[in-house]
Amino acid sequence: MRRAALLAAILIAAPAAAADEAAIAARVARIVATAPVIDGHNDLPWALRMRTDASGAFIDIASGTDKLADPLHTDIARLRKGGVGAQFWSVWVPVSLQGGAAVQATLEQIDVVKRMAARYPRDLAIATTAAEVERVRRSGRIASLIGVEGGHQIGDSLAVLRQFHALGVRYMTLTHSTGTSWADSATSAPKVGGLNDRGRAVVREMNRLGMLVDLSHVSPQAMRDALAVATAPVIFSHSGARGVVDHPRNVPDDVLKTVATNGGVVMANFAPGYASEALRQWDAAYAAEKVRLDSPPFGGIAIGQPERAAAMLADWVKANPRPKATLAQIADHVEHIARIAGKPYVGIGSDFDGIPDTPAGLEGVETFPALLAEMARRGWTDAELRGLAGDNVLRVMRAVEAEAARQASQPAINIRIGG
Repeated sequence: MRRAALLAAILIAAPAAAADEAAIAARVARIVATAPVIDGHNDLPWALRMRTDASGAFIDIASGTDKLADPLHTDIARLRKGGVGAQFWSVWVPVSLQGGAAVQATLEQIDVVKRMAARYPRDLAIATTAAEVERVRRSGRIASLIGVEGGHQIGDSLAVLRQFHALGVRYMTLTHSTGTSWADSATSAPKVGGLNDRGRAVVREMNRLGMLVDLSHVSPQAMRDALAVATAPVIFSHSGARGVVDHPRNVPDDVLKTVATNGGVVMANFAPGYASEALRQWDAAYAAEKVRLDSPPFGGIAIGQPERAAAMLADWVKANPRPKATLAQIADHVEHIARIAGKPYVGIGSDFDGIPDTPAGLEGVETFPALLAEMARRGWTDAELRGLAGDNVLRVMRAVEAEAARQASQPAINIRIGG
């Protein structure tokens, strides 16, 4: 009797659960139809740069890039499926490029974004303001915005920063993986103790121009220093919550609280190593094992024997399988940011095509509705889901534009920022 009752309960519950899921899917579809996703960070331009032919033409991104031998997370068909209405394209260049070489490569990356929009005019259009984002979306196209991912890309020149803005760049990440002479990175040894006076001048000039100050990648102290000097809301274009995973790329709780006071937005990142504590621990153990096996020039039990070291490392991985990050873990970061800062201060910043792998359930740009559905299961209202999808970012953009209008009569800052 007990088994029969259990089976009956399962048979009753299954249709109800299916109906609930159908209702959630319908809710999410309605939301992204009127408040399409604004993703804070996608590295497709660099991925295309790495896939150009001899003439400099990049591959077709209309559809099917997930089927390539070297697949991508992004194509236009999947952006459409994912309900994306606006995309900040990262025009990242590596920190190995400095000075004039970094400036040139950044200009070439800006050119990639503009060529994308020109090649697919029925699907993409460049936007530089919140009003333009909304106009482009009403036209049925995806608004394409540009973000510079690293302060090294301006070559220590505020004049270059201004020219990037004139070319349509609407955010700059103050550092990337290493610091500059004026700002510390989260992932390299501190040089200036956060921001120095020249770094504060960069933030002030960005506020004057109407360029979003992006605090992803910077050290916690640099975050605090930027928030202290900023007169407009800031963004974190692709960062998680340090209260969930203690990774230096994630945002500490005290900073999340200040973001709410500032009116900014933290756009939850999908990078697996920042999202999963188990994976963070595994990455550290894997790095330690590589050093144990082969750490030139003085150590490692298999030093000078690369084939043996590789075989031993493969055996270690077989005995210690790499964990997989999940969509639910990304949702945990969204929840934590919302709990500490507030739901009006959280958004989405995937880092697609800038990460080597993705969480299960978030394999590409077509999967944004799955994250919104998970938040719906967790009790988020339609208005809160609209904010997460993109309304919170539009609010920040409008505020940054308003601050620039307020400072329209102020002269450009012309101090030397190089050190």
